[in-house]
Amino acid sequence: MTAQTRPQVVAHRGASHESPEHTLGAYVRALEEGAEGLECDVRLTADGHLVCVHDRDLRRTALHPGVVSTMELAELDQLDFAAWKNPWADLDDEAPQADAAPGGVLTLRKLLETVADFERRVEIAIETKHPTRYGGLVERRLAEQLRDFGWHRAGSPARVMSFSYTAMQRMAGLTPELTLVMLIDKRAAWSMLEKVVARDWVIGPGIDLLQQHPRWAKRLAASGHDLHVWTVNTRAQLETCLDLGVKAVISDRPAHLLELLDTRAE
Repeated sequence: MTAQTRPQVVAHRGASHESPEHTLGAYVRALEEGAEGLECDVRLTADGHLVCVHDRDLRRTALHPGVVSTMELAELDQLDFAAWKNPWADLDDEAPQADAAPGGVLTLRKLLETVADFERRVEIAIETKHPTRYGGLVERRLAEQLRDFGWHRAGSPARVMSFSYTAMQRMAGLTPELTLVMLIDKRAAWSMLEKVVARDWVIGPGIDLLQQHPRWAKRLAASGHDLHVWTVNTRAQLETCLDLGVKAVISDRPAHLLELLDTRAE
């Protein structure tokens, strides 16, 4: 396998198969395992901070009934975003040891600092979540933070993703040199989007969609857009991506995918 055909391995919410998603520990683990990119979802708090949280509410990942957009950062920082991963760990002698990194809410700025300070180049794919009560303010805050790092220009290690075409249009206006990824989870969505997305936008389909509709997947791969595919965790899913010439695979199990790719290259 040549370097040109080997896809970039991106850690989905960190090494989230083994570690609690969107925690600093999950991202540090992914980096230590060799991930070439990190993926995160961002939401805006009531006091204007971007935090790495997937769900609009906190019942699943912090065992709390609150909604991210109605809470301030200081409130979120009091919650434990790691304990849900293995709630019976204290009673299980064979449970894996918890990550040493704290399980509090992770701000996007802290994650960007982690990427910037790492010893090798690592890219970061940032998904803005919609709908949200703050609308376009999410993209404006994101553009501001990327400018703080000088990552709004061509060659930036950052790229921005969303299922919202409107959000991608906003980012195209705010950071015109940045790589944008239009996420899709339905064939019907692409039928509407293919005539309006910019030629240089990346397309981000789900792996299930590609495997359920192989003929359509080949047409998508031949559309002239690079493909970044989520969430790729198995050998069969990886093979589908390799057959289609996918440029990046987003995985809960980055170490496993890197091992599969290394084995395949031998």
